[in-house]
Order: sequence, then structure tokens, then C-alpha cells
Amino acid sequence: MPRAKLSEQEKSENKSVRNYLDALDANRPKRGRKRTVESITDRMAAIEASLPDASTTKRLTLVQERIDLQAEIDALSSAGSVDMTSLEASFVDAAAAYGGRRGISYVAWREVGVSAATLKAAGIRRST
Repeated sequence: MPRAKLSEQEKSENKSVRNYLDALDANRPKRGRKRTVESITDRMAAIEASLPDASTTKRLTLVQERIDLQAEIDALSSAGSVDMTSLEASFVDAAAAYGGRRGISYVAWREVGVSAATLKAAGIRRST
């Protein structure tokens, strides 16, 4: 049996839910000490200082670490650019219909990190 085509409304709801959940996941607190641009920059300077004396395999590892650290700096710089307020508002408008179509429970929403207040605003209640 062929799959039914999604309406533009359903596509919009899917996108709203996906964008909000992706933003929640990207902004989730990480374990351990928080890394700063300064601490990353210090580590990059230490890598640069040790590159000339490193063996070829160690140099390869250090170069990859430097690339990873630069990517982390870029991510930290752009982390504040996500507008969670608008993503949440869009999610609130779409979540009930999206969850209803797919049979998503309150508990499932909570487990992926959606707050109880956001679910309440979306009209998603705990079922008994």
C-alpha cells in the first residue's frame, strides 16, 4: 500500500518539532567542567608548541585534536545564535497534532527533554 502524502500543514508541524528537539539536544548541559574559548585556545597553543618535536603519528593525532578544538570554538561562537523562544512557540503550535498523529505519549516527550511547562502550553497532558 503506498504511503499517504503529507499535507503542507503536516510538513510544517514535522519541521517545527524536529527543529525544537534538535535545539534542545544541542543545548543540553554536558557533564564535567564547562569548556571556554580561553581554555580551548590555551590547549591549541600547547599543541602548536609540541608539533615540531612530535613523531609523525603523534603529529597526526595533534593535528586532528587541533581541528576538533577549532570546530568546538566555532560551535561555542554560534551556540548563542539559536532563538529558543521562537522554536518553542512553533513547537507549542505543532506538537499536539504531531504527537496525536504518531501516538507520542507525554512520557516520551519528557524523556527526550521537553519541559512539562512546554507540554502544558502545547496542550499535551499526562494520560491516566
